[in-house]
Amino acid sequence: MTLFIVFVSNRPVRPVEPIIRFWLRVYSLRHLLLIVLINDSNDEEGTGQTANPMKSYRILKSYFEEKRAVILLGLVSLFVVDILQLIIPRIIKWAVDDLAICCITATNLLRYALYIVGIALLIGVFRFIWRRCLIGTSRRVEEGIRNRLFSHIQTLSPSYFDETKTGDLMARATNDIQNVRMAVGMGMVALTDAIVLGLSAIGFMLYINITLTVFALLPMPIIVVLARVLSRRMHRLYKEVQASFSNLTEVVRERFAGIRVVKAYNREGAEAKRVSDISQDYIGKNLQLVRITGAFFPGMMFFSNISVALVLYLGGKQTINFTITPGDFVAFISYLGLLTWPMMAMGWVINLIQRGAASLDRINAILEARPQIVSSERPSALKTLKGDIVFDKVDFNYRLGQPFALSKISFSITAGQTLGVVGPTGSGKTTLCHLIPRLLEATGGRLLIDGVDIREIPLKTLRAHMAVVTQDAFVFSGSIRENLCFAREDASDEEIIRAARAAQLYETIMEFPDQFDTLIGEKGVTLSGGQKQRLALARALLISAPILILDDALSQVDTETAAAILATIRDLTSKRTVVMVSHRLSHVQHADLIIVLERGHMTDVGTHETLMTREGFYSRMYRWQEIEKGLNDTNRAGVVKR
Repeated sequence: MTLFIVFVSNRPVRPVEPIIRFWLRVYSLRHLLLIVLINDSNDEEGTGQTANPMKSYRILKSYFEEKRAVILLGLVSLFVVDILQLIIPRIIKWAVDDLAICCITATNLLRYALYIVGIALLIGVFRFIWRRCLIGTSRRVEEGIRNRLFSHIQTLSPSYFDETKTGDLMARATNDIQNVRMAVGMGMVALTDAIVLGLSAIGFMLYINITLTVFALLPMPIIVVLARVLSRRMHRLYKEVQASFSNLTEVVRERFAGIRVVKAYNREGAEAKRVSDISQDYIGKNLQLVRITGAFFPGMMFFSNISVALVLYLGGKQTINFTITPGDFVAFISYLGLLTWPMMAMGWVINLIQRGAASLDRINAILEARPQIVSSERPSALKTLKGDIVFDKVDFNYRLGQPFALSKISFSITAGQTLGVVGPTGSGKTTLCHLIPRLLEATGGRLLIDGVDIREIPLKTLRAHMAVVTQDAFVFSGSIRENLCFAREDASDEEIIRAARAAQLYETIMEFPDQFDTLIGEKGVTLSGGQKQRLALARALLISAPILILDDALSQVDTETAAAILATIRDLTSKRTVVMVSHRLSHVQHADLIIVLERGHMTDVGTHETLMTREGFYSRMYRWQEIEKGLNDTNRAGVVKR
């Protein structure tokens, strides 16, 4: 690409071919500098051992390719702005030289002024274009990385979230992505400015006077060494700052989520102190970083001003000795002023790139995490599940070396039957429920559905045929309708009402002012525990899945309401396979098969009648609960009589 700059002027324009050679090398130099900076940032504490320098930056490749034309337009506009800025000192030189020899008219002065005004207008137009293109692209990158990160996190196995703090994920999805945006947007702008404007300004300075340019550039090697030495420490400190910010985010999030517990135990002061301590650590990490950046930027400015002092002294002497004209001296000072910004911008670029590189490393660490539970590479052709479930000597442990949470579990139920799962706390009931939809992966044995190993059934197919009500009955902030339709957004009002009635929730909803559109707050804070459980149950019943898993889903529901819900569920058993975990044995006594788990082992199996004939956990607990129920009924009757 050739650039022609035409001026309507009565003065000859000196050739600028040497400067154009600089411009033709700008983009190759820009990539070289970026690689140098990345190599510095990946050098492990100056040992010379570097990781793959472009590894994290590959995340950005697809976004740059998508916006290739927009980025090119923005860079060309930025390039034009930089060139136009370089022309203004030439116009000033002509005006000063004409004034120095007193051979200029008011008309010529007006012409020079109009040149500058015209160039300023062009600079404004092209500056708008590059900001719209380059800064807009950085926002697109921010959106793309955030969506990609969130989508990837959702593919990870539940075990990943057992080991990763929510606050850490939040920090990477917000603060880290913002740092990447700044590196992509303003970092690209400052880097291009630094090289195009800097090299072009040096070219014009060389054209005016080579000796003076050499003296003006004497501090440059010091700046390069300063940047190289400090950039490695900046990268390490940026990662520490981001890690500390993640801890702070997690602690604050957890305290807000548990604010009622904090207040109930009068722990406001203690928790405020804990947040203050972690905040102090975050500030301390930032202050360590400020010591580096605080020395970096003033150092850049100091050596830039040394260049100005050298030019003022040596250039002034050359002007007095008529080696250069007064106009050349003014133009040289102007170009040096333009060069000061690239020198400062280089420091800013290094700052942005180091911060962005540290954040990209943290984001890439999540993107490189792979789910432990994935669909088979050779999936079964099974598209519809009936609900036959077989556990064949199934084992599971959460970590290698730990005792098995489940050991040698074997049983089978056919489609339309109900399985009851009982046992003391910590016996493995919830773990068993999580194995069926592959929220956890069995570490031994086989788990079959309709005669097919669930590892061979695609995950989407498997989970599309299941409705799960978890032990904690999680609900989302929003309206009751949004929660009910979470898995079926196209559900009709009639279907929603039917599901609410089945969960014995319809009358309760009708008592709310906004009924189905009632907002329930974060985690359903405005609902009672029993109401949240019934809402979660209605959500599961709405999707009519052939397999229904209820993990102690009625533990907070009163006895009469629970009995009505259980009657509805029994009516569904001809259509669905039901797996029901409960501490209330009366909830599972009508199940077709009941298994008893104790310390991860299946210690008994059978129907209610069979289990009651044996002296074991089931019969003991059932009799105890019957006695307890009788005492409660007697007490209530006594209260009513009085």
